Amino acid sequence: MDNRPIGVFDSGVGGLTTVRRMHEIMPGENIIYFGDTGRVPYGTRSPETILRYTRQDVAFLRTFDIKAIVVACNTVSAVALETVASEIGVPMIGVVWPACRRAVSVTKTGRIGVIGTTTTIKSGIYERLLHRANPDLKVYAQACPLFVALAENGRVHRGDIVIETIAAEYLAPLKAQGIDTLIMGCTHYPLLREVISAYMGSHVYLVDSGAEAADHARQLLVPAAEGKGQTQYFVSDDPEAFRGLAELFLNSKISGQVGHVDIAKY
Repeated sequence: MDNRPIGVFDSGVGGLTTVRRMHEIMPGENIIYFGDTGRVPYGTRSPETILRYTRQDVAFLRTFDIKAIVVACNTVSAVALETVASEIGVPMIGVVWPACRRAVSVTKTGRIGVIGTTTTIKSGIYERLLHRANPDLKVYAQACPLFVALAENGRVHRGDIVIETIAAEYLAPLKAQGIDTLIMGCTHYPLLREVISAYMGSHVYLVDSGAEAADHARQLLVPAAEGKGQTQYFVSDDPEAFRGLAELFLNSKISGQVGHVDIAKY
């Protein structure tokens, strides 16, 4: 048994969908969550900036005696994970490969779509890993830059003309390609599952990259002793604003204090 906590970080609140899955499948684990809410979003930043932010986020988490880091951010997983993982002695688990593995296992037609932030899509990481797993796959990628802001403002439900209109615009090219599997390559996007599924159709399997990372972590890590784990939350901006959004992503309220971190010091 290993009762040391697992560190989890994201550019903001989207990574809480990964934490929610960890609470479901790893209830005994202690978790340290850091949301870089003062510098969100990462998806529009340069690779050099993302790498610098990632090193700072990891440095903060390593002030705790963590046993691993789950990178609950597709942009970081695509751009900086490999570099930073080689610099530290702590396992780092990203969201990209677990999502690709799931997509390859469920597709029946070999036609897979990927949606994500602009930086994630430009990186081409999903196409590379999917084709590494199966060169015959047909992969279609689409950036959906407005989805993050809509999710954080609660515009996530069917019947909301704004999200339905934007979703249709983004998803139409993928639907036209006849995909049967769609990777939600941003941890904000599971909040939009209802809208995305309604537009794409029930025959399209939606892969939740954050949830897949949580499942992968459970497979790889030595578990904690049985019991109820504790989760501590830290942010780089307003803790109370974070608390208000967290319920939407966690589907539960945060009990206890949300800590503030001056991340520029790390």
